[in-house]
Amino acid sequence: MPLQNRVTPTGDIIATPHRGMFTGNRGIIHDPASKTLLKKRWSSPAWLTCTCEFRGRRREVMAQRSWTELFFLDEATALAAGHRPCFYCRRDDANRFRAAWEKGNRVHDVRMHDIDAVLHHERLDDGRKRLHELVMPIEQLPDGAMVLKGEESFLVTQGRVLLWSSAGYANAARQLDDAKLLTPPSTLRALNAGYQVVLHPTATR
Repeated sequence: MPLQNRVTPTGDIIATPHRGMFTGNRGIIHDPASKTLLKKRWSSPAWLTCTCEFRGRRREVMAQRSWTELFFLDEATALAAGHRPCFYCRRDDANRFRAAWEKGNRVHDVRMHDIDAVLHHERLDDGRKRLHELVMPIEQLPDGAMVLKGEESFLVTQGRVLLWSSAGYANAARQLDDAKLLTPPSTLRALNAGYQVVLHPTATR
């Protein structure tokens, strides 16, 4: 049985055998004895996206009273859910993200916990995923932005809209005129300012 540790673009955590390209965490939100999630879905406002391999270190998933290992299809999924690059294992990416976030949001010398505070407000609405109105036509959204229509999530890349699934992306075959924005607005502005996300190979076929 797969563990419940895969994050969707809406920020939900599901069980699926598809592991994904990135790991990350929101603090300790699991019971190591049963390897199941607690009722809470975060214990820290720093929601991180980490590399799955770092200096040869190995961890047994959900086995320790330590941060809960979560997994993402790709970086676009993680950003949509409200995560940002980890400054420890992805320092170069975190610096690129901070620089683009500063440029897009017109701020200077921002600290990562300041970004976390903004993201925490933008990703949650009374404990549930906060949705945002689109400020531009979908086809004009930057690469890596994600939107929600009904119960389905969609990725925008190179002017195309692709349907998200835990296994990868597929061509979208429905109108998205009244879709809502999943990617937090401040992150969207970082994408517009040039931050390049890592996409699952199915997004570039």
